[in-house]
Amino acid sequence: MSVRPGRLAQLDVLRGIAVFGILLVNIWGFAWGTLSLRYGTLPASAPWLDQAAIFLVAAFADFKFYPIFAFLFGAGFALHTRSLRQQLGSWQAAQTAYQRRLRWLLLIGLLHGFLIWSGDVLSSYALGGMLILSLASARLGRIRNLAWLLAGGFLLFMALLYPASPGMTEIDTSRQLQEFAGRYAIYTEGGLLAVAALRVRDYAMQMLFVIVMLPHVIVLFSLGILSVRLGWLTEPRRHRHVWRRVLAVGLGLGLPFNLLAATVLLQQTIDPYQTNYNSTLFELLLYAGGPLLAAGYVAALMLAGPALMAALARWLAPVGRMALSNYLAQSLLGTFLLQGWGLAWGARLRPIEMLALALAIMVAQIVISRCWLARFRQGPVEALWRRLAR
Repeated sequence: MSVRPGRLAQLDVLRGIAVFGILLVNIWGFAWGTLSLRYGTLPASAPWLDQAAIFLVAAFADFKFYPIFAFLFGAGFALHTRSLRQQLGSWQAAQTAYQRRLRWLLLIGLLHGFLIWSGDVLSSYALGGMLILSLASARLGRIRNLAWLLAGGFLLFMALLYPASPGMTEIDTSRQLQEFAGRYAIYTEGGLLAVAALRVRDYAMQMLFVIVMLPHVIVLFSLGILSVRLGWLTEPRRHRHVWRRVLAVGLGLGLPFNLLAATVLLQQTIDPYQTNYNSTLFELLLYAGGPLLAAGYVAALMLAGPALMAALARWLAPVGRMALSNYLAQSLLGTFLLQGWGLAWGARLRPIEMLALALAIMVAQIVISRCWLARFRQGPVEALWRRLAR
């Protein structure tokens, strides 16, 4: 399948990769919730395949693909507002038109969070997008300065947050584990109303977390805008020297850290009472370490040769062109399969089976996306969003 004229194959491929990477992380949240232990708990005697599944997701997916998605949102913002400006004749008109898109995206995100799954990111992207509307016509220097200012402020906030975090005693950990077990039982065995009530509470807490995370998200948006404005994303072959440096830093620093962080997360999953590693510290550091490895992933794709890019585009670009539809479909299908109001598989699937389920959904979405786009120009939710935002 060829990419539509005017579209950038590398961006569609990246979106497809990001959607699938997010599923690798979200599949656990459909069963365990978003405010609990990320991968549940495992006995020390758990089969090595189960431990390997958690380790691989933690090392190579967790905190890596939502930064790519946010980065691409910023890139899409730059490309779309530039196109709107050419169509409408002024930046003010372009920003007004794009704001309509963001308002509808916010509504879609709120419906997703309250009615399907509490881990929604669309609402945070919509809110962040509203805050950066003026960047559509801003000079590069202003965008750079904003990115540095917000990144520095966010990292300083996280550094100050760590000493202020209360230490966890065994009693605290035991209480949290009991709460976690109760939430897991509701999500995987509860009826429709019980799951819905817990989901609404979780999403309300998630929205409070979003407010804290907005500076982090806007930094990623800004990097996406800069990458388009400087041509790094739109003409990657002309900027191979840039992407080689990003690859070296992203893999050189990001890979060792994320392997260590995955070891800590696996240890916490097997023994929540462990004190060998400071899990809270590693959780905070992932906000920097995760995006570093994500940058390495983006750079690797930008440096891919024409033959590899063509092969990836054939299978992943359709998924990326329907990123919004596929993201929402993953939530609907995942919650139905794993939660108590549906088939309740989450109560009995092992970690390796959870990972296999995610891979099966990916294969299905590749096939469906290719078939859908063979007949239609856009995914169903993308078409609805475009019509509503006119």
